[in-house]
Amino acid sequence: MTDTSIDLAALLCSRLCHDLLSPVGALSNGLELLAEERDPEMRKRCMELLEQSARISADKLKFFRLAFGAAGGFGEQVPVQEPRALIDALVANNDRISLNWALGVASLPKPAVKVLLNLASIGIDALVRGGTLDIGAESRDGASEIVVRAAGPRIAFDKEVGKALSLEMPTDGLSSRTAPAWMIAQIASGQGGGLQYALTEDALVMGAVLPEA
Repeated sequence: MTDTSIDLAALLCSRLCHDLLSPVGALSNGLELLAEERDPEMRKRCMELLEQSARISADKLKFFRLAFGAAGGFGEQVPVQEPRALIDALVANNDRISLNWALGVASLPKPAVKVLLNLASIGIDALVRGGTLDIGAESRDGASEIVVRAAGPRIAFDKEVGKALSLEMPTDGLSSRTAPAWMIAQIASGQGGGLQYALTEDALVMGAVLPEA
């Protein structure tokens, strides 16, 4: 493994830890409150918060397992219902985002699934004020084609992430924020394909084409 690969793996781990810190911290705080609380109604509320935090933590772990990891439980083709369920679960925790799907295939190669999940994650991050996330995927002319569109007021998109999507090294090098974009750009390039994006004030559109082996 090269030094660059090690750095990328470390940054992806940092991103995973960053995203899990909030729900896991809420679990810890909730357990402390539960141990001290004696009022039945408050204990019931604590249990509800613990269940919510546990669900969010599990959803994020399942997402990152397939988005970043080897996902050994799957073969070379992954049913599209798997990434759909993972993204549905993430968006379910944010009632300000509506999600639309247009899937023209029953399964996608694992590299394409990683690209789809990470583009969806970038789209979710862009909708800090809420909006609509549209995700489409199909197989055409021997290639997997993916499109993710995030539309809403004042899209939040770090141009350094855009550089990483274009396989251009970010100004200050890779960070936990740009590492996922760099990873999927490398995946697409390695497949003989590529990524592209277009940004306006109220929409971010990202696309990927990955030739299938």
